[in-house]
Amino acid sequence: MNNPVLACYNLAKAYVDGSSRIDVLREINLEVQASEMIAVIGSSGSGKSTLLHLLGGLDKPTKGHVMLNGKNMQQVSEREKCKLRNSHLGFVYQFHHLLPEFSALENVSMPLLIHGDEPVKITERAAALLEQVGLQDRMKHRLGQLSGGERQRVAIARALVANPLCVLADEPTGNLDPANADKVLQLFFDLQKVHQTSVVMVTHDPVIANNAQRVMRIEEGKLVEV
Repeated sequence: MNNPVLACYNLAKAYVDGSSRIDVLREINLEVQASEMIAVIGSSGSGKSTLLHLLGGLDKPTKGHVMLNGKNMQQVSEREKCKLRNSHLGFVYQFHHLLPEFSALENVSMPLLIHGDEPVKITERAAALLEQVGLQDRMKHRLGQLSGGERQRVAIARALVANPLCVLADEPTGNLDPANADKVLQLFFDLQKVHQTSVVMVTHDPVIANNAQRVMRIEEGKLVEV
């Protein structure tokens, strides 16, 4: 088997509040292969979002380590960690986290601007992704002029624009009505196959789980394969 694009080993996360300690995650081991789609399920409060934050380097584990493209995220500087995250990971959240003062095109361009790519190439790449998500006629629109489903499509385009190794998605359709959720999900699945990007997606939706190559469940802080 090839080296995983993203992995964690003996990962644990605990929170201490006064004299009490809450162990959210315990001894998590996960390897994500290239182009693989993994669904993570579990009850509310089981630690699904915490796991994504740890995998994305957005939070520090109490124990264990995360490997991204062969680099130990716990052994690099914060600057290097940010560089790794921006180069190799994409993020899609339940709430899109787009910047309302910017257009759809400008929002999708952000990861490439951080890379320092050439302006012409940035615009071309961002426009191409927006066309792939069906928003070629909405590129100059700001968030207030876009529907909820359109905003989430912008968020998906932003997550893929830098050709990441893996996209971490946290209930990406949880804030949409069923009709829009189905459309956005199908788009996400189609783009994942086209771009051959690995995906780790937290979800309560059985449709997503059915489309994943592997389904993992968090039970009592541990990750088990379903």
